[in-house]
Amino acid sequence: MAICHTFTLRKIFRYNKLKKETILTKPIKKQNFFNFNKIKNKDAKYKIIDLFAGVGGIRLGFENAFKSNASFVFSSEIDKYAQITYCANFGETPHGDITKISPDEISEFDILLGGFPCQPFSNAGLKKGFNDTRGTLFFDIARIIEHHQPKVVFLENVKGFRNHDKGNTFKVVKETLEDLGYKVYAEVLNAKHFGVPQNRERIYIIGFLDHSVNFSFPKKFKITPKLGDILDLNIDDKYTISDKLWAGHQRRKKEHKAKGNGFGYSMFNENSEYTSTLSARYYKDGSEVLIEQKGKNPRKLTPKEAGRLQGFPEDFKIVVSDTQAYKQFGNSVAVPVIEELAKNILQELEK
Repeated sequence: MAICHTFTLRKIFRYNKLKKETILTKPIKKQNFFNFNKIKNKDAKYKIIDLFAGVGGIRLGFENAFKSNASFVFSSEIDKYAQITYCANFGETPHGDITKISPDEISEFDILLGGFPCQPFSNAGLKKGFNDTRGTLFFDIARIIEHHQPKVVFLENVKGFRNHDKGNTFKVVKETLEDLGYKVYAEVLNAKHFGVPQNRERIYIIGFLDHSVNFSFPKKFKITPKLGDILDLNIDDKYTISDKLWAGHQRRKKEHKAKGNGFGYSMFNENSEYTSTLSARYYKDGSEVLIEQKGKNPRKLTPKEAGRLQGFPEDFKIVVSDTQAYKQFGNSVAVPVIEELAKNILQELEK
C-alpha cells in the first residue's frame, strides 16, 4: 500500500487554515461511544482488505472490534479527496480504480470489506454465476473473491438495494456469493439503534466460507444518545443558513405540503432523539438536517458534528474542505453498527 502524499496534505492543511474550512470548537462533554484504534500489526491473526473504502468507516468498525487480531493489507478508493482523508487517518493511500487492479496484485487475506455502489444487472436471474455481474462494480468484488476465497465477505449498501431492479440485483449478488461457496446472511439495520442519533437504514450482506457458522445479527442498544450529545457550542456564523436559503426552504416545504407530501427541510434540536439520514448532498443546502437556533436562522451541522453523527471518533482528522467533508461523511457508514457486526463476525471466526 502506498504511503501518504505528504506534500498534498500540507497544502490542504494550509488551505483549510486560510479558508477556515474546519472550525475547531470546544465540544460539549460527551459520552465516549467510540474508540479509535490504529492497527499496524502485520502478524495479526486476520488479514483484511478494504474495497470502495471511502474514508475508512467500515475499517474503523472492524479495527475497533478486532483490535490486535486484525491487519489491513490492501485498500482501494477511486476518489482523490477520500484518499487524502483516508491517508491522514490511517497513514496509507488507498489504491485507485478497482477495475484496473488484478486479484494477483492483492496479497492473501481472510476478510473482504466492501461498501460497493448499487448498479442494475442486465442479465439478472440467468444463473450464470458471477458472469451475471459483468459490467458492474460487484463483478470486481466477485473476481477477487473467486481468486482468494476469503473466510468472510462483508458488504454494505443502501436499504433499497434489496428491492433494486425488482429484486434482481440482490438476487444476483446473493446467488453469486453462494455459487462462490459462501453461506450468506443479509439484514437491514438502523444506525439509531446502535448509539448514534441518526435514522439511517442500510443492508448488510455477510458471507462465510465455513458453512457450519451460525451467525446472528447484533441486537439493538438499550440506551441511545440524543442529538445534543454530538452538538458543539459556539458555532461559527458561517454555518447559519442565509435569509435567502431559509426563505427558499420554507417556500418549498409549503409547496410540498400543499401537494400532500412530506418533502422539504427537516429541523432538529438538542432534544431530538435522532435526525434524518445524512447524505452526500448535504453540502448543497443542509435541508435534511437543520439545527434550530434561538433568535436566528437555523444552521447546518459542522463537518465535525457530521462525523459524530456517523459515529466517527473525536480524533478523526478532517483535512479537506467543508464541501468534501460533507460528501465523505454522507457517503460513509455508521461506525458503531459496523463495530457490532464485526464483533459477531469475530465471535464466529474464533469458534
